[in-house]
Amino acid sequence: MLDKRTPLPVDEAIARCMAHTQSAPIITVPLADSLNFYTAEDTIATYDIPMFNKSPYDGYAVRSADTAGASGDNRISFRMIDHIGAGAVSREALQQNEAVRIMTGAPIPQGADAVVMLEQTVETAEGFTLRKSFSPGENISVQGEECRQGELVLSAGTLITPGVQAVLATFSYSMVNVRKKPDVALISTGTELTSIDEPLLPGKIRNSNGPMIAGQLADLGIKPTIYQVTADDYEHLLAIMREALQSHDIIITTGGVSVGDYDYMPKIYNALKADILFNKVAMRPGSVTTVAALGSQLLFGLSGNPSACYTGFELFAKPVIKKMIGASQCYAPIIEVKLTEDFLKANPFTRFIRAELDLINRTVRPAGFNKSNAVIAIARSNSMIMLPGGTRGFKSGDRVKVIITRLTDVTTW
Repeated sequence: MLDKRTPLPVDEAIARCMAHTQSAPIITVPLADSLNFYTAEDTIATYDIPMFNKSPYDGYAVRSADTAGASGDNRISFRMIDHIGAGAVSREALQQNEAVRIMTGAPIPQGADAVVMLEQTVETAEGFTLRKSFSPGENISVQGEECRQGELVLSAGTLITPGVQAVLATFSYSMVNVRKKPDVALISTGTELTSIDEPLLPGKIRNSNGPMIAGQLADLGIKPTIYQVTADDYEHLLAIMREALQSHDIIITTGGVSVGDYDYMPKIYNALKADILFNKVAMRPGSVTTVAALGSQLLFGLSGNPSACYTGFELFAKPVIKKMIGASQCYAPIIEVKLTEDFLKANPFTRFIRAELDLINRTVRPAGFNKSNAVIAIARSNSMIMLPGGTRGFKSGDRVKVIITRLTDVTTW
């Protein structure tokens, strides 16, 4: 147990969390249920794609040699001898100036080595004429041109998106090996907190951190066990923590990690004999963020202030969870863009500012009121500006680093 709170650099705090993180067990799920998991093994092509030479267009399969010399003044005639669609195979072998009517996706008939697009022909009683010559292989999708049997298609750790599901279906993966999502307990602490469906009495505030963290977990495909808002009572909170530890891989608490008279989480970590990875980070907001471990279980003590709580989850809990569930890329992308509003506050520690990122124009601005207890700025943000500790006074036009937190919500203005 750490007795003194010594600020730890943000990157070192993240590294301690990640070093203590173990991969979750591999489970097998139906392809239809695999969305938003990560692949736990490499995906190997089980056959060539395409599996055979096929037509990418509706038109006619021909012998390219028969088109030699075709022009506007010398239209060459072809006789249609068969008609096939996707899923059908022609039994005909083309002879001189013969053609097979072919649909997109159908196999190229024997003897043909080019496809004439329908709009390049003029229909006749027996078939068609054309005025252009074709080269061998023209307008043909060749067997194996996308990938070959045995080729690595997707590496382990790939997020399963609808596109990835299409690839897995293509190669007959009806069941998919993925890593199990962790069981997460979410406990909001604070006598001042009131649930959303309770009367808002004097001195009370709504529990906004609980729904926020639950939403951040939902983005990762995790539905936490939510414990009722807990009063600042040591024995009661300790009992809930012990109960949660019986069946959860991760415990996330909000509030109670500072040094006030009713901040009981440090005392509870001590009672649980948890190994404190850190209890102070050189960052604003969220310097009192605390992470502890009990064997393979991780306990995230996030600040009770909404912006600090949000930042702590994004920096520490999210990459840990992504590592557990097998993501090959655990960290949010960081880019450098131009600041469009002044931010003149001093930064004794690394500062994270909820921000609106315009990815198209490569600019960013603070999302509004940005103290640690702010909540509206979180809703407006899709990123966090990261200002180094020991700096003061960033002005419009300065280049700053930005962590992208919601890539789907980049904005323009």
